[in-house]
Amino acid sequence: MSNISEETILSALSGVQDPAQGRDLISLNALREMRIKGSDVTLRLAQVTPLHPQRAEIEAAVQQALQTAGVGKLAFEYASEVPDDGRQRGGLAAGVKNIIAIASGKGGVGKSTVSVNVAVALAQAGARVGLLDADIYGPNVPTMMGVEHLPKPPDADGRLTPAEAYGVKMMSIGFLVRPEQAMVWRGPMLHNALRQFVNDVDWGELDYLIVDMPPGTGDVQLSLAQTTPISGGFIVTLPQKVSVDDARRGAEMFRQLRVPLMGVIENMSFMLLPDGQRMEVFGSGGGQALAAEFEIPLIGAVPMEAEVRAGSDAGTPIVHSQPDSPAAVALRSIAGEISLRASLAALETQSQTIPLQIVDE
Repeated sequence: MSNISEETILSALSGVQDPAQGRDLISLNALREMRIKGSDVTLRLAQVTPLHPQRAEIEAAVQQALQTAGVGKLAFEYASEVPDDGRQRGGLAAGVKNIIAIASGKGGVGKSTVSVNVAVALAQAGARVGLLDADIYGPNVPTMMGVEHLPKPPDADGRLTPAEAYGVKMMSIGFLVRPEQAMVWRGPMLHNALRQFVNDVDWGELDYLIVDMPPGTGDVQLSLAQTTPISGGFIVTLPQKVSVDDARRGAEMFRQLRVPLMGVIENMSFMLLPDGQRMEVFGSGGGQALAAEFEIPLIGAVPMEAEVRAGSDAGTPIVHSQPDSPAAVALRSIAGEISLRASLAALETQSQTIPLQIVDE
């Protein structure tokens, strides 16, 4: 059994690029540790999200490079090092690294379904996740997450403890009012409520705070943008033209509020029939057209499945209840794309070098 040297491994990895960042693993300081036993190697790699959408691609490239260099068995371990958006430091949500807004131009397109499943998927991957239901007039997060109440009353300072389910901390006006109560509030009351949800909730340390925005382009969106820096915004639309027309207004809203617009999500993109054919119930191409218009990526298309609706009504998100279903796979991929884009944007303010550990066994 021949021994592999550290220099051989470092040289091989210097030729493997992270496709998202466009640099090799060594110059990125992605290699945190290597353990060598004869010709067998275990690598511990740092990634900017625990749900990196290109992890398999990177592993395949590393495998090929090290096999060529003479490595025998190769194993991977990962360290998730989510960078923080520097604008959050010292702000209202000081313990939150990245605030991500998921919006739509109109209701009924599945924005809350996407938000809930993205949050749960990130938590499943090991991220510290919060979910803020900013839809004051129509809060759906409590139902979709299967939680009715906050765990305890406010403390002596008026701070709220968020509810928690599926590893996700969450806050919603739905936890504070009766289910049938209508919220007839004007702008100042909305602003104060949102400020309290960001500032007076004990979120703790979070990698991502997912904000389920209300439909439209009104007071809530403006108040949230004024309350705290949003790391990035994503637009949910159906494929049909009517939905895209409204989603366009949501995208323009982000631009006017100077929120980085990072991607489009096409929901209810198609229905898979028993014979394997796809039925495009709402037409096709709308999400891609919107993405092209705003020069941002279409980061995923979610198929229509009855189980998604049933899970939302029952408080069991599809990524939890049926993780291998086509919709869950698509939503998990979207969660990875969202987290990656937020991390890449945050990295623009980061510059740090972490030493490599080498262990010979």
